[in-house]
Amino acid sequence: QEHSLEVALIAHALAVIKNTLYNGRVDSNRVAVLALYHEIGEVIVGDLPAPIKYFNTAIQHAFSDIENIARKKLFSMLPAELQPQYHPLIFPTEEAEAELVKAADKIAAYLKCLQELKHGNQDFQKAAQTLKRRIEQIQLPEVKYFIEQFLPSYSLTIDELNEDT
Repeated sequence: QEHSLEVALIAHALAVIKNTLYNGRVDSNRVAVLALYHEIGEVIVGDLPAPIKYFNTAIQHAFSDIENIARKKLFSMLPAELQPQYHPLIFPTEEAEAELVKAADKIAAYLKCLQELKHGNQDFQKAAQTLKRRIEQIQLPEVKYFIEQFLPSYSLTIDELNEDT
């Protein structure tokens, strides 16, 4: 849940940046809500560590299929009168919005790695390097802006955050 909240906050920021600086036309509030639901299938199936999930395309596709089945199962459990409201959240189709959520997911995972490394957990070194490369490959100006403007603040200590500037 903490991860989904972080993804939602970052996705919302990306949408605001896109709309404000790059003439985007996405609904930033909807992007945030989509991010809250982006891993809803994991409620049933749990999560796999990225090195396993992305070991090869066969595993990646199989896990994606399993998550889709889980999403369908959760959706079917909703009262029929609520299903029309939840369908677009559980099964989103808007490409621009989904692209922002996907980018935010990678950024949040990268920030988690940086946090772990900051606390001395070297197990996250390779994941951090991989995620950094994937983020650098994203061809969205709002992602580059977010990384340049906001990423440095994530490494500040509490004392540094409390300093008067």
